[in-house]
Amino acid sequence: MTDDTTLVKRSRYAVAAVFCVHGSVTGSFATRVPWIQEHAGVSAGQLGLALAFPALGAALMMPLAARVSHRFGTRTALRGLLALWTLALILPSFAPGLLTLCAALLIYGGTAGMADVAMNALGVEVERRLKKSIMSGLHGLWSAGVLLGSAVGTVAAHKNLSAQVHHTIAALVLTVAGLVVCQFVLNVHPEEDEEPPARFALPPKSALLIGAVGFCAVFAEGASLDWSAVYLRDVLDSSAGIAAGATTGFAVTMAIARLTGDAVVDRFGAVRTVRGSGVVATLGGLLVVVSPNAVVAMIGFGLIGIGIAVVVPLAFAAAGHTGANASQAIAGVATITYASGLVAPSIIGGIAQASSLTISFIVVTALAAGLAVFARVLATKTEAGELRR
Repeated sequence: MTDDTTLVKRSRYAVAAVFCVHGSVTGSFATRVPWIQEHAGVSAGQLGLALAFPALGAALMMPLAARVSHRFGTRTALRGLLALWTLALILPSFAPGLLTLCAALLIYGGTAGMADVAMNALGVEVERRLKKSIMSGLHGLWSAGVLLGSAVGTVAAHKNLSAQVHHTIAALVLTVAGLVVCQFVLNVHPEEDEEPPARFALPPKSALLIGAVGFCAVFAEGASLDWSAVYLRDVLDSSAGIAAGATTGFAVTMAIARLTGDAVVDRFGAVRTVRGSGVVATLGGLLVVVSPNAVVAMIGFGLIGIGIAVVVPLAFAAAGHTGANASQAIAGVATITYASGLVAPSIIGGIAQASSLTISFIVVTALAAGLAVFARVLATKTEAGELRR
């Protein structure tokens, strides 16, 4: 029993390191997008088109992760899928034009999505065995990885290091790191008589409901990340420096809330935590909408970050607990949330064009309120029984 407990605890730290590695790839890529755009010779509009391909690739390939895990076991599957993702970082910087950039980003997104599903499914399995919440902290370490990758990327850009050299070095380092830490994750194999999941299948109804809650959170996240600085500049006439601070503050508060969120979930349960989070995010949205100055708006964006931080980790956890095949359910939820992140910025822009940016964030506030209203779908079996009583 002691050996099993030690193994699970060791796996928890290994999976946490996997999340950090995965996030570091994202951060490394994001800081060099301007270099990649210039090297590929694409316009801003063409770049916007190309940047839709990672989400498309992820949506197409995520369902395959369950089958890979079933075929090879969780450890080998995660090791291979994570290596594909870290090495895919190299591809976009070598793209000489729009078509090759779109193809590179399609592969980049597809490998990202499959690794994402595999590591979240394994995180859910570790959480189940530990009998306490860890998913929020795992996603917090993913955010920390993004910040780490971004920091290194910023230094590389400052030193005028080409993205080709930077990403090749980063990919090799992260691949080695991923292979090492994957040695210590749980190695779960299916039962001999267990049927393999379909290559492509619609997610179960439970995953659709959970995904809808995740959609609300990711929509608010995408809107806040991409439009908070613009909101302060255009609506509140703030300087560029203060406007940028709103985005940074949002990202930092969300990361901190994720890193500390597991203790709250263990104390109050997933449903009560998300209900409270929805109230906090709604209050933040209202402050943004009615803000008379930049300070109030920045507080509002910070509250949105705190409010939505734990929702996606809890959505993945809830999906993983809904059925026998955690990977397939998580893939369904992840596809919905990825779609939300893809469409949110453009929908916010479309509403702003038709009316105003303030109206756009009224929509964000309404979706944040939906978190409080529909939090019940994230209930675990134990919580569901308590709620019925």
